[in-house]
Amino acid sequence: MNEKVNLSRAERQRLQLQADILEAAFLEFSERGYHQTAIADIAKRVGVGHGTFYRHFENKRDILQHVISDTLQKIMALLTGENAPQAVNNIEEYREQCQRISARLRQFAQDNPLTLKLLLLEATSIDLEMTKFVQGIMQMAGVLTANYLQHGVELGFFRENLDCENTGHNIVGMIMNGALRFLANPEDTESLKKYGDSIIDLIISGMIHT
Repeated sequence: MNEKVNLSRAERQRLQLQADILEAAFLEFSERGYHQTAIADIAKRVGVGHGTFYRHFENKRDILQHVISDTLQKIMALLTGENAPQAVNNIEEYREQCQRISARLRQFAQDNPLTLKLLLLEATSIDLEMTKFVQGIMQMAGVLTANYLQHGVELGFFRENLDCENTGHNIVGMIMNGALRFLANPEDTESLKKYGDSIIDLIISGMIHT
């Protein structure tokens, strides 16, 4: 039986209130900026007192880390099944996979521009620990990307001497630059697609085994 079905009414209400606080905090951060948002602003938006807020979260930073972790889980969900590193067998399938992933990341950006703003522009200005947390996410993204490349090397459609580790981090850097370009002009979705396509062309032309 689904675990959620077995939750008590009080537990369901607690989880719903926690979700409401997260949503309110996210909206306040997006509208005011992280540093300009006070706990009182979040509590007022939800319609609860300070004490209720602190029963669910330690502080604003705790909430932001929850938002970032949730975002990471959503992005990782895009990279499963047919989009997993070991899901392709040749260069044609790899290109198709890259196109699918690019399309899903573009859609995620278009659906969640405020989340991207918080992650890329706000989070690293909070404190050293949060900066290291975001850097850790980028490091993990580079390692994951390297896994895709290593799979191509093992199957023989990428060249044997490919530096998968550093190339993976370089690809993540290009993707992050694309995200920043998107935030600067969210309405220009055609340019975002062209940018993604150019990354795919660069990856394949630079790494393919000839």
